[in-house]
Amino acid sequence: MIKQTQMLFSSYLFGIKDSDNGNSYSTILSLFFPELITAFVLMINIVDAQFVAQLNSTSLYTALGVTYTLLHTVTKIAEGLSVGAVIMCGHYNGAGDKKNVGNALSAALWVSFIVGGIVALLLFFGAHSIFVWYRVPERLVAIGSSYLKVRCLSIFCMFISYGIVGFLRGVKNTRMPMNLFLMGAGLFVILDYLLIFGKCGFPQLGIMGSAWAAVIQYICISSVGMTYLFLSRYHHLYQVPFLNTQVIRLMGKIFVVSLPVMVDKATLAIAKMWLCGLINPLGKVAMGTFHVIKDMEQFAFAPAVAFAQVVTLLVSNDYGSKNWLGIKSTIKKILFLSSLMVLTILCAFSLMPHMVIRLFDSKQVFTDFAATAFPLISMLVFFDILQLILAAALRGASNVRVVMLVRLASLILFFMPVSYALSLVPLENTLIKFILIYSSFYIGNGLMGIVYLMRFRSESWKRVSWR
Repeated sequence: MIKQTQMLFSSYLFGIKDSDNGNSYSTILSLFFPELITAFVLMINIVDAQFVAQLNSTSLYTALGVTYTLLHTVTKIAEGLSVGAVIMCGHYNGAGDKKNVGNALSAALWVSFIVGGIVALLLFFGAHSIFVWYRVPERLVAIGSSYLKVRCLSIFCMFISYGIVGFLRGVKNTRMPMNLFLMGAGLFVILDYLLIFGKCGFPQLGIMGSAWAAVIQYICISSVGMTYLFLSRYHHLYQVPFLNTQVIRLMGKIFVVSLPVMVDKATLAIAKMWLCGLINPLGKVAMGTFHVIKDMEQFAFAPAVAFAQVVTLLVSNDYGSKNWLGIKSTIKKILFLSSLMVLTILCAFSLMPHMVIRLFDSKQVFTDFAATAFPLISMLVFFDILQLILAAALRGASNVRVVMLVRLASLILFFMPVSYALSLVPLENTLIKFILIYSSFYIGNGLMGIVYLMRFRSESWKRVSWR
């Protein structure tokens, strides 16, 4: 066991210094920085939460946090469709098949339209039941369900946006997705401020102003994105059709490829929903702590999220050309860079947790509790980085079912039973109970990372394909 660990570590060190195989650091970083900006832009919910926190209502802040936990799951489903588009477009692009790249784009848009519409309708009519399931007070149920119903239109447009972005990433264009999300984020922040607080003649809508700002944001992103696609060189270069028999066939294929990705991405998001449900009964302090720690970790995790997008598009293109050594070398370099960046941010937050947490807790209801819990929980975040990068790489290599099955097994066989058992332990110290329940999430992620690592050390990952 010790010898195998030493060999694994030696292989890792060789990979991060390998200049002959894989993509260079300059290539990786040139694709990474636009994705990093995109990742930070997509975290405007943190700015939104800070605006709502200024309303000086812990109940409103908690209601928004609970809603964002659900929206995070929905976003992961949309990202799953987007990754399916990245994989298909990337494989065809790597093989030089431009005609099928265009067909795959059309198929991705149709699938996004259909799935986005279904999800939006389900959430609209099931909003009240969802918040009852969260086991929050009745007042929060009313606030959250009203907020979610308005957000449903933005959810539909978000799916369309992610379909467009999936194509662009598949053909190695990370700048336009950055520009789209940057434009949307700027619009959202301005409207969010104006509508929440009623500035410059706008109505003061409070938390509902956030919902309407998101609706306008995603209508603009999807509209500009569609205009760009069909007026730019891409429409002519790839001969994008509206609908034909090949597009219909690829709609089925992209759904087959995307479904495991949607399930595996939603699995981790559902795990956070499960955590939220277990922590809510611990009281308002624990509830507030959960949401602020989640937001802090989301900010710190942005580089890893950006690198995950990069590793998927690079691996998908190298997989199309069967560059096996290059794939492994690229993964090791990206794992090194993402770990370095994320852990640096977490260390900085751990040295000054009170200062960061007070931005979201002006009344200091849960600041001390959260400041104690955050550094201890953050020590386990490396496990999440490992599984995220390896899972993204396996998706690029078409191992989408493997990622899905491993995440489902971890959720059902480890995380859910262990976290639930910990929630039943009769501990009087709420802080210790909170840390134990939250930490079980990262331990489960660590187990996933080990399985993904074993998959890459075998040869079977090369023989899986959606074609």
